[in-house]
Amino acid sequence: MPGSINQNTYTKALPNFRNLGVLLRILVIGSVMSVGAALVKGGSLAEAWQQFLGISAFVQPAVMLSLVLLVMLNGLLRRAPYAAGVAFVMVLELVLVTALHTLSRPLLGMELGALERYWLLTLLVTATLLVYFDLRGRALSPALTEARLQALQARIRPHFLFNSINAVLSLIRQEPQRAERALEDMADLFRVLMADNRQLAPLQREIELCREYLNLEQLRLGERLQVEWHVDKMPQDAMVPPLVLQPLLENAVYHGIEPRLSPGVVSINIYLARGEVHVVLRNPYEPAGNHHGGNKMALANIRERLQLHFDAEASLAARVGEDAYQVHIVMPYQKALAA
Repeated sequence: MPGSINQNTYTKALPNFRNLGVLLRILVIGSVMSVGAALVKGGSLAEAWQQFLGISAFVQPAVMLSLVLLVMLNGLLRRAPYAAGVAFVMVLELVLVTALHTLSRPLLGMELGALERYWLLTLLVTATLLVYFDLRGRALSPALTEARLQALQARIRPHFLFNSINAVLSLIRQEPQRAERALEDMADLFRVLMADNRQLAPLQREIELCREYLNLEQLRLGERLQVEWHVDKMPQDAMVPPLVLQPLLENAVYHGIEPRLSPGVVSINIYLARGEVHVVLRNPYEPAGNHHGGNKMALANIRERLQLHFDAEASLAARVGEDAYQVHIVMPYQKALAA
């Protein structure tokens, strides 16, 4: 295990400028630094307010134009070496500020003062933002988050493993071919569970693993477990966190099917809408069930992994109805980066 931990070194990279959370952080930090500059320059609260209005008249257009350009160039910047990307962003900001400073008098009707002062301010703000995102990347790096993923995987394995083995043993004599297919599904599923699952994976592959998992559970539960797939509108090339759906299906079986004597339906609906991937899972709800604590723990773990991968652009919501429990995941539609 020490070898695997050593491989989780942090790789510097510019932030994803198309991520909503990144854009919001840039806007907030830029506004906070504008307020700080106004307070330093203003002797009183009234003077600070006037200074803030003057600074904002220049800073806000600069920030908005910067974000538009960074979003447009995001793919190029993400593929470039970190040092080259930082240098490019610095030069881009200086060029943009120079252009706005030159046009400020005819467009805004105001004299902004020495250009060098705005160059210095631009370099300071840009450097602060890049350092912030670098530190945040280190804090959220796989070296520090792998333990959380391993905790989730450890929770998945034990009871499912033993239940699956017992189900396969019951088939070996009567249905050897079916038992062999079940063992192949188990091997495939646990190969993924024990693999390096820090990077996004194709949604199609995640669905294949979920089908293998449900096939194994149907060996044990038989007709009590009925599955409905609605994936006609699913974007197969979407990239999602590995093992983000299988634990939810395990919860659906454990909390919604096992306590029942009659058959129950687990429904999986995956579709693309407005540039977002929606995953809606529904299962029967038993109010008398006693496993809700574990259910909430798994949801919190998956919600945290979604945040680590997608920041503010992803969400997970759970809702309890009269006879059904529903989990709704929303993720940005991301494809694999071109080499």
